[in-house]
Amino acid sequence: MGCAAEVISLSEVRARKQWDGLRQELHSRFDQWLDDLEQRLPEPNTTLAQVSEIVWQIRQDLTGGLTETIVTQAHASEQSRKQAPCPQCDRLLTARPAVARTVETMVGSLQLERPYFYCRTCRRGFYPFDEVLNLAPGHLQLDVQQAAAKVVIEMPYDEAQTFFSDLTGVSMGSERMHTLTNQAAQGLTVLDVAPSREAIEARIAEVAAGKWRRPVVVLGIDGAFVPTRPESARGRRPGQRCQRAKRPRWQGAWRDAKGFRFYLIDEGRIVHLLSWHQVQNEAELGEALTQVKKAGLIPEDQVRLCVVCDGAEWIWKHVQSLFAQARQVLDYYHCKEYLHKVAKAQYGTAQQALEWVEATLTRLYVGKVRWVLGGLRRMQATSGEAAKAITNCWDYLNDHRDRTHYRQFRRGGYPLGSGGIESSNKCICHVRLKRSGAWWYEINSNQMLALRCAKYNGTFEQVFQRHQQQLRKA
Repeated sequence: MGCAAEVISLSEVRARKQWDGLRQELHSRFDQWLDDLEQRLPEPNTTLAQVSEIVWQIRQDLTGGLTETIVTQAHASEQSRKQAPCPQCDRLLTARPAVARTVETMVGSLQLERPYFYCRTCRRGFYPFDEVLNLAPGHLQLDVQQAAAKVVIEMPYDEAQTFFSDLTGVSMGSERMHTLTNQAAQGLTVLDVAPSREAIEARIAEVAAGKWRRPVVVLGIDGAFVPTRPESARGRRPGQRCQRAKRPRWQGAWRDAKGFRFYLIDEGRIVHLLSWHQVQNEAELGEALTQVKKAGLIPEDQVRLCVVCDGAEWIWKHVQSLFAQARQVLDYYHCKEYLHKVAKAQYGTAQQALEWVEATLTRLYVGKVRWVLGGLRRMQATSGEAAKAITNCWDYLNDHRDRTHYRQFRRGGYPLGSGGIESSNKCICHVRLKRSGAWWYEINSNQMLALRCAKYNGTFEQVFQRHQQQLRKA
């Protein structure tokens, strides 16, 4: 027992001695910063704004210096390392002269001295200290890149550059922001930005607490047009390696960014679960839905799954193949659009048009779709345009008559409209991609959409952990 007590005491003494040494070095760093502050402070009549501005300007000198001191103290043995095995051939190598490296973090710049090792056999050099600290390649570290990406996905690059510099004190060009953001988003799939099944189950359990019926999970599928430019628009600017579009030589096109969203209905409140939007065709969207289905991210045995969409045939084809047991609802508000077209073509702007629409919508709302279809069949068209509108409306409702039992749906707590996916289109696609003068390359738009999906899915940290792992492999 006595020996054990002595060992514990010795360990405590060593820890205390190391901490005391670190405190002295930190005090020394702080004293240096205070000397700089003293020189910068103006004459005695100093306002609060002047003091806060000066402290703000040199704050990262303090925080960066403190961080550098802590890192140096914690890894002193690694910095003074004399030998290391080659990662490929395990040959024991002798350290060469230390090489300095400056890295930029959110707390300031750090200058690190680390030993360099080179294997002549493998013709490969490496820095073990970089691997211990898990440093990212280049000057800007991952915390800076992640913070910059959070700004970039909300506003244009030029605006983000100024905003980011003003708030963080870290200078980064708009083109650098563009490059780093696209690198982090490269190759992202729906599973990379999706929450885990455990996270989704936790949200479902929170909504289901205290209720006797299983909660309703809604799947909405829709598309949103985004402005795109062709790959042939890429051209070189003199003196720069990056490529910019030469505007007079290309013509933009509006492409359909198809996407889907899973969300919970909680007494009129939407609880988001998972979104995925990309400039893609229906087959690619179906593949993404299949991945979600196979991964088992949505616990269908714990919820009542409902699909609310418009009448697009390609949407219901995927729904029928993947979620055949789900409750299928035709968007009520798309039905209203068809009925209003019939009223306008048949009755014009007369009061009769409004009365007919309200009466027909009431029948549809209470689940009397057969009455609506019968009324449309018996309607005598007043013009060719009216006949076409009546036929289109009848075909639309008849093809989806099993998805229009709105009275039954309301009793079950199911939504009648696709507002959930429409708001997702707006928040994820329109807000960022539909800006004045913005025309996106398809690959860049998809990378931006993937990062915005990660933001709303709550998996932004997960995306950058994946990026960090890829950098390690590289």
